[in-house]
Amino acid sequence: MKRALFLPALLIIAACGTPQEQCISASTRDARVVSQLISETETNIARGYALETVVELNKEWVNCTPVPTEKKPNPKPKMCFVDVPTEVIRPVAIDLNAERAKLTSLRQKQADQARQATAIVVQCQALYLE
Repeated sequence: MKRALFLPALLIIAACGTPQEQCISASTRDARVVSQLISETETNIARGYALETVVELNKEWVNCTPVPTEKKPNPKPKMCFVDVPTEVIRPVAIDLNAERAKLTSLRQKQADQARQATAIVVQCQALYLE
C-alpha cells in the first residue's frame, strides 16, 4: 500500500527536474524561443504567407431557463443566443524580403546565444553537481 502512494509522488518530483536541469532550462529559455521563431519564420517563407490566430464571437443557441426559486419553482423554459469566442486561423500577407531579413537576424541571435549557453551550462553544472 505504501509503495502505491510513494510511486506517484516520486514521479511528480522527478518530473520537476534536478536543480541542475532547472538551472540549465531557465538559462536557455530565450534560446528555445528564438529557435521556435526561426522555425515559424522559415515555415512562413516556404509557405509564402503567415497564419494569424484571431478570436471571433459566434452566436450559439443555448438553454437559458432561469434557475428555480421559491417564487417560481417551475420557470418557463427559455432559449437565447450567447456570444461564444472561437479561435480562427487566417492567412496573412507578409513581406518575404522582410521575413528573410528577420530570419538572418534570428539566426545570428541564435549563434550568439549558443556561445553564451555553453558557459551557462558549465556554470550550472559546477553550481549543482549531480
